[in-house]
Amino acid sequence: MADPNFWNNQEAAQSVLRERKRAEEQIAADEKLTSISGDIETYIHLAQEETNVEQKNDLLKELDRELNAADSYVSELETRTLLSGESDHLNAIMTIKPGAGGTESEGRGMTAAVLDETPGEEAGIKSATIQFSGENAYGLLAGETGVHRLVRISPFDQAARRHTSFASVFVIPEIDDRIEINIRPEDLRVDTFRSGGKGGQNVNKVETAVRITHIPTNIVVGCQAQRSQSKNRELAMKMLRSRLYDLEIQKRQAHTDKLDESKLDISFGSQIRSYVMQPYRLIKDHRTKFEVGDVDRVMDGDLDPFIRSYLMAKKTKGRLNIQPDDDADAA
Repeated sequence: MADPNFWNNQEAAQSVLRERKRAEEQIAADEKLTSISGDIETYIHLAQEETNVEQKNDLLKELDRELNAADSYVSELETRTLLSGESDHLNAIMTIKPGAGGTESEGRGMTAAVLDETPGEEAGIKSATIQFSGENAYGLLAGETGVHRLVRISPFDQAARRHTSFASVFVIPEIDDRIEINIRPEDLRVDTFRSGGKGGQNVNKVETAVRITHIPTNIVVGCQAQRSQSKNRELAMKMLRSRLYDLEIQKRQAHTDKLDESKLDISFGSQIRSYVMQPYRLIKDHRTKFEVGDVDRVMDGDLDPFIRSYLMAKKTKGRLNIQPDDDADAA
């Protein structure tokens, strides 16, 4: 970083800074664990020495709070240690599409930006592509790939009947320049069109949105998030590189799975989680069997318990069978 040319390549510089941040966080975590352990030992020692019943109870309450805080912090560190895959530290690109029965799909210390969005014919969103930026974004969100099932009273049904709808979620890593993906210009078809999103008169009158088709694989990516066509093209190319990288990883994984049947099954067509709001309220992951009754908290974005249980299951249980409960058929 002391090199005067360090900032000449902004992307490379940011990558180095992220690596430094990860190293600093590991050192800080070790120091914090030492501090927490010391505090707990102190409270235990003081409680053992205290003869006054009231003061001893106060010390035990403080000890209980320290133990709860320690448990929470250790769980967070445990989750981090499970994110050791080659692509786990990268940003993530998530694509959401509705399945049968639904007319809508809506979108941890990370930022999210909508790269592409297609409105539904009747209401809601037909599909959306979202970029998640932050530490271990891909590693945390990769387990969301699959089919998500929602059971609720549809706001689009005047008769207030219970409906079951599905949305498929596909998460890939956003690769950086350190991973080389060779794309030949002649293999691309680039289409431009007017953006349908917000952004002022310029967005609506000028063809700023970009759609790129990779002819050999028939992969199509699009971006209309920026006012500039060149910026949208740059983002679309980054998405394409990520899709092609993920395709290659899938090919390698398929080959590996034939040699090792103990791998976790996370096939894209599998129903991985149910969000039931009627006739009872429960969210259940069919891979790990982990469930939560506080539906609103999860729908407001708290996926941490599901992410952690999935990572733990992936680490310790190997292959998990996805078996929806009987209510899946009843709904």
